[in-house]
Amino acid sequence: MKTVFDTEELEPVRDLARRFAQERVAPGYMEREKSGRFDMALVREMGGLGLIAPELGEQYGGLGASHLCSGLIIEEIGKADFTFSYVSLLASLNGQILSANARPEVAEEWLPGLIAGEHLLAIALTEPKGGSDAASLGLKMERDSDAYILNGEKTSISANQVAKGVITFARTGTAEDRARGISAILVPLDLPGITTSKFSNMGQNSIGHGSIWFDNVRVPANHLLGEEGKGFVQVMQGFDFSRSLIGLQALGTARQSLDETWTYIGERRAFGKPLSAYQGITHQLADFDTRVEAARLLSLNALWLKDQGLRHTAEAAMTKWWPPLLAYEAIHACLLIHGHAGYSDALPFQQRLRDVLGLQIGDGTAHIMKNIIARERAGRTANAASEKIR
Repeated sequence: MKTVFDTEELEPVRDLARRFAQERVAPGYMEREKSGRFDMALVREMGGLGLIAPELGEQYGGLGASHLCSGLIIEEIGKADFTFSYVSLLASLNGQILSANARPEVAEEWLPGLIAGEHLLAIALTEPKGGSDAASLGLKMERDSDAYILNGEKTSISANQVAKGVITFARTGTAEDRARGISAILVPLDLPGITTSKFSNMGQNSIGHGSIWFDNVRVPANHLLGEEGKGFVQVMQGFDFSRSLIGLQALGTARQSLDETWTYIGERRAFGKPLSAYQGITHQLADFDTRVEAARLLSLNALWLKDQGLRHTAEAAMTKWWPPLLAYEAIHACLLIHGHAGYSDALPFQQRLRDVLGLQIGDGTAHIMKNIIARERAGRTANAASEKIR
């Protein structure tokens, strides 16, 4: 369904993303997930088409495109392979942080390769004892001459096994400083003292998640992003962008499932009629179709607000908690309508269901997002508890 945000200017990029997604990405979706293998050759192909972080500047190899453009791309990739769409999500989130806060020589070293698909970057905020309380980090970062020394653990980090570097948030102040004592630094993952592990998850296994341990890891001081004590602000601003992308990432997967199911009920017959003749089936799909389109508009609007330089924190939080939940429910309904074939691993519904479920946890749970929305709408004094979150 075409919306006011699907402009003629963006249509060629979206068409290119759709062709790449359906012809190159979709065929290997389930095989990559079963094997736990991430295809970097496909990432480079995507980068060669200009489909990775197109909103970044031309000086780094980007297109200087709108944030809406990035949203439409991740939606199309999400239709083909939810997990592969993490390429778009991680590149845009980390690319934004680097382009705004890295020293020029560091940005010039890392961003062109990121945009070209030569490497991935991870982002490390979550810790074993921290979870959603992002201001209570325990990983320590201390200055030592021309370097910072890192000690501690990060966990539940996406792409920790396949990334070349990781934007890491660590404590340079005291625990009492909370958010004011957190700094950000870009850490190459081949430095001595770094070890990683990969979790065995229900889904998203091709991109993978796991822990990263830092044991006296020495990182060049010029890899500091911005100023000491400003890392918390940096990541929260970046999350307003990534949360809007996550909404479209999940909704792309839901839309693909709905489109396939609309086709299926026109072909599948029961009691002498196609399933599309039965309102018990069609009304389910009509309901989800309506809500998916509404959620898509919400997500696109958040990106449009960002393009206009307008505050969109509440809107971004809305797109983070509702679309992943809605996508899960829609895919679940599509799976059931397909009967046992949907339940089997012959069709991708079961895989999509497991993949999108993870986004009800990562990057902030629904409860955290609702706290953010309440704070934005009612004000800080009316929701003081959310201060610990943002």
